[in-house]
Amino acid sequence: MTLRTFIKTSTVLASFAIPLVMAVSGSAFADTAPAPADIKKHGTTPGAKYEPSLDVMKNETLEQPGAKEGVPILTKAQFDRANEIYFQRCAGCHGVLRKGATGKALTTDLTKELGFDYLRDFITYGSPGGMPNWGTSGDMTKEDIALMSNYLLNEPAVPPEFGMDKAMASWKTHVPVDKRPTKKMNNLNLDNIFSVTLRDSGEIALISGDTKKIISVIKTGYAVHISRTSASGRYLFTIGRDAKIDLIDLWMDPPTKVAEVKVGSEARSVETSKMKGWEDKYAIAGAYWPPQYVIMDGETLEPKKIVSTRGMTYDTQEYHPEPRVAAIVASHYRPEFVVNIKETGHILLVDYSDIKNLKVTDIEAERFLHDGGFDSTGRYFLVAANARDKLAIVDTKEGKLVDVIESGGVKPHPGRGANLIHPKFGPVWTTSHLGDETISMIGTDPEKHPDQAWKVVQTLDGQGGGSLFVKSHPKSGHLYVDTPLNPEAEISSSIAVFKIADMAKEEPEYTVLPIGEWSGITEGVRRVVQGEFNVAGDEIWFSVWNGKDQESAIVVVDDKTLKLKEVIKDKRLITPTGKFNVFNTRNDVY
Repeated sequence: MTLRTFIKTSTVLASFAIPLVMAVSGSAFADTAPAPADIKKHGTTPGAKYEPSLDVMKNETLEQPGAKEGVPILTKAQFDRANEIYFQRCAGCHGVLRKGATGKALTTDLTKELGFDYLRDFITYGSPGGMPNWGTSGDMTKEDIALMSNYLLNEPAVPPEFGMDKAMASWKTHVPVDKRPTKKMNNLNLDNIFSVTLRDSGEIALISGDTKKIISVIKTGYAVHISRTSASGRYLFTIGRDAKIDLIDLWMDPPTKVAEVKVGSEARSVETSKMKGWEDKYAIAGAYWPPQYVIMDGETLEPKKIVSTRGMTYDTQEYHPEPRVAAIVASHYRPEFVVNIKETGHILLVDYSDIKNLKVTDIEAERFLHDGGFDSTGRYFLVAANARDKLAIVDTKEGKLVDVIESGGVKPHPGRGANLIHPKFGPVWTTSHLGDETISMIGTDPEKHPDQAWKVVQTLDGQGGGSLFVKSHPKSGHLYVDTPLNPEAEISSSIAVFKIADMAKEEPEYTVLPIGEWSGITEGVRRVVQGEFNVAGDEIWFSVWNGKDQESAIVVVDDKTLKLKEVIKDKRLITPTGKFNVFNTRNDVY
């Protein structure tokens, strides 16, 4: 089953609550309200479920805004519960301040004009344009919907800012630099260590790619989004969705956390300086809330500079109060960090050669920037503006925008993407899509293949929508495509593999690897996610991601034969998701 007809989703609401008096009713927009007969056709898709949440913001202690005349009064318990729901399910699209992001604005000047009845019906029935039908799907009760409808008529709660005083208060150095070893103290093959996110336990597992054994499990921030390796290969940085960064010294025996810091309330990205002469000098992290990035000392995590990203959208030149920091990569050609600002569509080239007199090149690209990676040369950075089905390309050597192109599918989600040598079109960078089964290949060689450069040269049809990551390797003859958010269990628990040599054919076929079945796990959804190669490029690892109280695993596949090589199981492998090989991460090999 394919999902070419995936409905692009711009909003996500979910709820549990207590009914309130319907203090506001009616709607000045009654004639524009969606017709239930039409909207019931719209089902909740994996795309809807994956819309970015601000799920750790629900833990913030927020002051309840004062009630205003004509607005339903919420008790403290109702406010806290609705507030938790909003930040867990809605804020990722509608924004912390409800001023709109990938979803529509829900400020009180709009919600009051729409009225309780409209809000209730819209949450209940959804819309063909993307709002899930939470009521008719059975995902929310009438009481749930009543609470959230009344909540939206009240002024939004504002989470606290997070300035240098809070960052410094959170900074801890567990092992000072002068107390750390001056040489590697263990016998580990550091280049072949995998940092594996244990999402729901707030930990990472360091696993040896040689022995397939867990070296250690280290407490980190909640739901680590990415792990990054310093240019020297010594330090490992992780960042949780709770904006907590942990610095791990891989030279120690065993590898040990040596420092930590928080850069806000919610975050996704961390990176380290890679330019020659600046190795390990700085680290940078970007926050979802507050919208800002923080430059830190690369060996201690001491915060050095905090820069807000609030500002104007690139296209309409309207002020946006909370443009989140998405992917960050480090240039190999300049002492710069490439910082992507989601809601305003700006790509910032942050020059870290003099952070006291910071120079930032501001590139106008496209709104709703999300994730991306380098081409095979490390010069060109390609990033998905996934809510607009676009890809922006930046030349990090020249420091300028190359182009913004259509991705060829619905909601591109490349992760870091995949580089390969196409038998017909030469070097290409690949992305799959969350919203449909399209896999797009973009030419990346303007010198030897100028006619194909920065164009979608080929699209393939995979198993279906719900893909998050594609993966290949310079030594591999395959392209791997996951589909963990597809609604079909058979598809979400398997991997599609294309043979690169066959891509010159008009309709290349793929092989399905039943990773979930190979794991030997019989319970749960068994979502299979994020392939990652070992340092040799001859095997690829996949996470079998189950619930917190269920068994999960990592399945290792032989790249040459596409046969099962090994299954890694351990009671400590709780909800494994992302995996980051130290060598490949450090050198941007994907």
